[in-house]
Amino acid sequence: MAKFVLAGKTDCPYYAKAELLADTLQQCLPDFKIHKISILPDEWKEWLGATCEKNNWKHEGSPLVWRELVEQGGKGMLLGGFNDFLEHCQDYYGITSDMTTNVMLSVAAENLEAKMNLIKEEQHRASLIQPLHVWITGLHLLDLEGNKEQLQSLRLEIEELAISMLHQVTTGTDLERAFRKADVILLLDDGGHDGENEGEEVKKKKVKVISERYKEYGQLIDATAKETVKVIVSGDSFLNLRCSLLVDSARSIDSHQFIAAAAQLENEAKAVLGKKMRMRPSDITDVIVWGNISGTFYIDLQRAKVFNHDGPITGPAFFSQPLLSIFLDRKWLETDFQHLVRRRRLAVTSKTGQAAATSAANGILTVLKAWNGASDPDVLSSGVACPGHYSLPDGIVFSVPLTFTDGKWSVVSELTVENELKYRLELSASELQQEKQFGSDSGTTE
Repeated sequence: MAKFVLAGKTDCPYYAKAELLADTLQQCLPDFKIHKISILPDEWKEWLGATCEKNNWKHEGSPLVWRELVEQGGKGMLLGGFNDFLEHCQDYYGITSDMTTNVMLSVAAENLEAKMNLIKEEQHRASLIQPLHVWITGLHLLDLEGNKEQLQSLRLEIEELAISMLHQVTTGTDLERAFRKADVILLLDDGGHDGENEGEEVKKKKVKVISERYKEYGQLIDATAKETVKVIVSGDSFLNLRCSLLVDSARSIDSHQFIAAAAQLENEAKAVLGKKMRMRPSDITDVIVWGNISGTFYIDLQRAKVFNHDGPITGPAFFSQPLLSIFLDRKWLETDFQHLVRRRRLAVTSKTGQAAATSAANGILTVLKAWNGASDPDVLSSGVACPGHYSLPDGIVFSVPLTFTDGKWSVVSELTVENELKYRLELSASELQQEKQFGSDSGTTE
């Protein structure tokens, strides 16, 4: 295959003549390919100099023609200017150009006008784009441990996804630069896991580190992020506490703009139910997570629905049935089911030797889609500051069922809270208040 590159000033009549000749050859010869580069007149000299220096060529004037040697890795072989290109076409292909001077000038003027219009269109399109700045601790990637090599590897992985809407990925280990102009902030695990069997002193020490760091995060978000920023806290450790510390520290930002993601836990509950009921987890909806997402939580199925259930009552794909009307083993739901959900992520981690990153990423994506109006789940559990709802105390972030409309969330308020559920909510609230107290008392902890 013969691949040629034709570059020239947009107002150059000889570039126009070479362009017409190249078009003729490309129409007549299936193996002849031409790539055109139009350069504005005031940019031509600089562009030509840089191109010749890069390829070790010597050339003056417009146009510039070279052949790409595809079979040699794309190396360029200089042909020269218009006369050189014309001579090559005559010798190798028996084709010449009979364009008159007037036509050359006319085409050159059209080329310049077309190029200017294209530039204006691109500038207008660029003016309509509002870049979305996404900060991820742990797009702008931030790692306070200073592991630049890992950050660079992650940056390359993200770039290699070739996402059409991704403009740039930056990395950093400097907290002072964090969260500037952020539209979205994703805070991943930032401390040890809050294990169930840890002693109180160990937990206090962990909360001390987290409290100091997240108070600083909140202050930076308050000072440098956009007023409309959306903050999502995710991971396995102290989700509600971390989110609550951000809400307290970023005082000028609405508390409705902070969420602790419980979608991963919801999906893990659906997976346990799906295995037990021999159905796809995706056919189970409206599972509710109450409480402390990474601590004492409760999975509530009072609104849960199932689709495509293989039972005595069937219907079309959109037909659903209440889960509790199908699954009658209430004892299992209140005991083994809750325990299995609590242990499922630990089982995955123990087998793989690393955190359940895929399900965590899917949980974050679920929240982002709902919060930005890309999906409309009936109910999505999330940790939020919601004083006054379900008699929950002030000053904590609690996982409750939410609905999302037009980029805003609201708490589902018409649920039944019987004595048993009320008791479980009180347990979770008490645990979260204790975590906050550990943080406020941590200055005396050695």
